[in-house]
Amino acid sequence: MTSLFPGAGTVLNVLTVILGAGLGMAVGHRLRAHTRDVVTDVLGLVTLLVAGLSAMSVTDVSLSRAVGSGAPVLIVLGSLLIGSIAGSLLRIEERLEGLAGRVQGVVSRRSRTEGGTDHASRERFIEGWLTASLLFCVGPLTILGSLNDGLGRGIDQLALKAVLDGFAALAFAASFGVGVLMSAVSVAVVQGLLTLVGVLLGSVVPDAHIAALTATGGLMLVGISLRLLRIREVPVGDMLPALVVAPLLTQLVVWLR
Repeated sequence: MTSLFPGAGTVLNVLTVILGAGLGMAVGHRLRAHTRDVVTDVLGLVTLLVAGLSAMSVTDVSLSRAVGSGAPVLIVLGSLLIGSIAGSLLRIEERLEGLAGRVQGVVSRRSRTEGGTDHASRERFIEGWLTASLLFCVGPLTILGSLNDGLGRGIDQLALKAVLDGFAALAFAASFGVGVLMSAVSVAVVQGLLTLVGVLLGSVVPDAHIAALTATGGLMLVGISLRLLRIREVPVGDMLPALVVAPLLTQLVVWLR
């Protein structure tokens, strides 16, 4: 599918997320609490599936060739450790919750589903925002689709992703409310920047770096799935710097090899 302009795929993706989240918010309050819990469990399981598929990028041939057969797992481990330490020192999770509280305080007046700024409502908002943002912004389709859009290779991958994200946003918003709607901003920023990278750098973005970032993001999605399944509250927000560390650490290993 030919792109009308660089970023057209991201625009389409943002619109489907907004539409899906809007529909989910419209029907969400009509669902019983048990039904919403079941939907959340299903999303947790699907997120775990997506996480596994993304994490398998650690076995990508281009990554092994670039850094050696034994290094990919160590790169992912190092990225998560360095990124998590940096994130915890920067108190990213705490700051996200504070930011979410302020944003939620504004939008809750327009949404009956959020109904206040208490701690439980704030947690629901930030979990919906963070969960949907990570699910929509981390993965092969996000990275490759946005780069291909920027390179002028069409928006086929982002068009497919847009359809998937629209249905996922509907399901998420039925459980988490307006926080999922805010993930459209995350999609616009992340995919917009990746598209810009494609425009500026052309084809020089190495496949190995993309694979390392995708695998790291896949493990972060595992943390999100554990939260959705109410198994463990993994501080995924503090791990976000790992997405920056992964390609940088990959390049460092390439230089040292």
